[in-house]
Amino acid sequence: MTTMAKSLKDKLATLDPARRARVEAEADRLHTEYLTLQELRKAKELTQVQLAETLGIQQATVAKYERQSDLLLSTLRSYVAAMGGDLKLMVEFPGKAPVALEGLGDTEEPRRRRRGARGGHQHEARA
Repeated sequence: MTTMAKSLKDKLATLDPARRARVEAEADRLHTEYLTLQELRKAKELTQVQLAETLGIQQATVAKYERQSDLLLSTLRSYVAAMGGDLKLMVEFPGKAPVALEGLGDTEEPRRRRRGARGGHQHEARA
């Protein structure tokens, strides 16, 4: 017995119209939820050159970012900010409310003590 594979289009055609509409609506929602960096940039009607100028990097670097699937959070945050957006990270656990992660990927360098400064610096008096 041979089973022929059906295409998604063929399978959708067999569904009742209401169910097909729900499936297509969910597919559209998922597609917009998982846009690529390139699609985000194009949706903002920006070229790679324009974005590179805003970021202070080369156009080739923007192209590289758009091809990568694994970026530093600070890079992703800068990329989104250059388009006028704000990157938010959420953690979801089953049965729990989503929690926003704050401060990850911030581009500011943490303050570090100089060697030998341990215990040797003075604290200002507090009022």
